Amino acid sequence: MFWNGKNCPRSGLKDYFVQNVPHEYWRYRCPGITRSSGHHLDIIWEIRFPRILMAVITGAGLAMCGTAMQSSVQNPLADPYILGISAGASLGATFSILLNASGIFSGLPTAFWAFIGALAASLLVMVLSGIGSQVSTVKMVLAGTIANALFSAFSSFIIYIASSAEGIRTVTFWTMGSLAAAKWNNILHPGLGVLLGSIFLLAQSRNLNALLLGEEAATTLGITLQAVRRNIILVTALLTGLIVSSCGVIGFVGLIIPHIVRGFVGSDHRRLLPSAMLTGALFLIWADVLARTALPSGELPIGIITALIGAPFFMYVLFKNSLGFSNK
Repeated sequence: MFWNGKNCPRSGLKDYFVQNVPHEYWRYRCPGITRSSGHHLDIIWEIRFPRILMAVITGAGLAMCGTAMQSSVQNPLADPYILGISAGASLGATFSILLNASGIFSGLPTAFWAFIGALAASLLVMVLSGIGSQVSTVKMVLAGTIANALFSAFSSFIIYIASSAEGIRTVTFWTMGSLAAAKWNNILHPGLGVLLGSIFLLAQSRNLNALLLGEEAATTLGITLQAVRRNIILVTALLTGLIVSSCGVIGFVGLIIPHIVRGFVGSDHRRLLPSAMLTGALFLIWADVLARTALPSGELPIGIITALIGAPFFMYVLFKNSLGFSNK
């Protein structure tokens, strides 16, 4: 099978790749490793390349979700992590790993339960932020804080009552985020999800641009606000569930990247969405490099790196909301 390096025949793409790369390159990049040893092939093809692809998929997907959410709900602080959607997805994954192994729904994959958790968190935030009066930035952030606390508490309770030590170690992986588990056999689903999600959201560029003009103007232009927001919430919840089920909770990417990119390319989503995806992919690639090299004795979870970068940026956006959010 092409996507599984271990099953790829020796006469396949891997062998062609090795035979056509100059020996001087391998000697420079991997001192002491000769072409005949095959070690460089295993390191690059089985470990490095899938990890880079997972970073590209995850960064692009999270940046795309953040961009669409900020525009659809007209909130510059909207992000899967801040609004508790990632915590909901983590709860779904925790349930699947620790409690559902022998349950009646045991045939359903972890990604399904992560999607259910992300969708439940999205609906909870929308309901809480809409109670009483018009949705505001502060109310949505507070609703996300409630969702984060609630779903994190449920996850902690499941971990506490679980008896599987292996499952508990696996769940710890979800809470901190890491790309270390990236393999050829687990990047297809998130990659396909991000591809289809990007096609859908790019097709919604006109609607997202109209939402920047305000709800009344968008309605006048014939935009069905509830349908557009419902579809975007479903797509972002699905993408968040796929990403969390593959590499855990990686926060603040969907908050940082859209604001930075919007300052360079403007608010037109025909340019903003592709630019945010590309920037998010590059950002997470280098964040993963930093996570792998920051500690000499081991690897730092990438979620810690993104949180250290994202938390100050979140405070800046919250207390000095002066970044342009529309073309006006």
